[in-house]
Amino acid sequence: MDQTTGATRKLGEASSASPAPIDDFLFDLHERVSAIRDGKVADYIPELGKADPESFGIALATVDGEIYATGDDRHLFTIQSISKPFMYGYALQHYGRDHVLRHVGVEPTGEAFNSIVLDEVHNRPFNPMVNAGAIAVAALMPSDTAEQRIATMLDLFSNLAGRKLEIDEQVFQSENATGHRNRAIAYMMLNTGMIERDPIEALELYFRQCSINVSCRDLAMMAATLANDGVNPLTGVEVFSPHYVRDVLSVMNSCGMYNYAGQWSYEVGMPAKSGVSGGILAVIPGQVGIGVYSPRSMRKATACAASRFARTSPTSSSCTPSTIAPMCAA
Repeated sequence: MDQTTGATRKLGEASSASPAPIDDFLFDLHERVSAIRDGKVADYIPELGKADPESFGIALATVDGEIYATGDDRHLFTIQSISKPFMYGYALQHYGRDHVLRHVGVEPTGEAFNSIVLDEVHNRPFNPMVNAGAIAVAALMPSDTAEQRIATMLDLFSNLAGRKLEIDEQVFQSENATGHRNRAIAYMMLNTGMIERDPIEALELYFRQCSINVSCRDLAMMAATLANDGVNPLTGVEVFSPHYVRDVLSVMNSCGMYNYAGQWSYEVGMPAKSGVSGGILAVIPGQVGIGVYSPRSMRKATACAASRFARTSPTSSSCTPSTIAPMCAA
């Protein structure tokens, strides 16, 4: 199903005759946050360095399937580390909590996303949000062939977004050519028995999951699927069981923003996941999913949007168009 609901306004474009309050709120927010000029585009993966630093989009998706967006909300970029909680959810759904916990923990590290720090006591990566844990989760993807594993992975993300997604092959090749630190992590885990699959196979799937093209609208719908207890609000497809959604959101809340997780939780207070390409996904359980893209600075846009929603959101009722409007007028 196409993501056709909601309205999109561009900067300098006149509003429609009777725009919803949420549209005005997002448009005003976009204008104000666009003035922030700090940060720079990530270029340690060469292909990511080609992103337009001025791109900026915001999208919200409610649990009843409405999408509200502004700015570059349909611009495609690679999902990067925002893929990690969803692959973790798939592993939980397929194997169950006990099996997955034997391969990856749930403790925050307080370190950067690519730190070479492993839980030697339990012989596993600390959590699935850091690269080591995400590689270990990728190594759990079932199937005997790389083609089947890639197809299963793409089906997962397409079901989350409510439309068919594809891999950006140029970004994948760029990641594969420069991912030496991730190779070091993978071979360290193989050496200690933390993973059993060939590291080359695990890394290919990991690099490909990070190279899936998405838009702000896709991120918002993925987040709304988590907010909706694992059911995609557009298609009605159950991607994850509700009890595994709880596990995913818990780890996102404690580990999703890496060494910024504590500050994020303190200031914003909702589960979130960032990606080095400039995307951030955030979830208000039972209400709304938020997707933001700003390659110049990953945190600036979502911190502003998400904290405003977190402060004004009615936590006890469903976030529908009728409840979003008074939230944004606050």
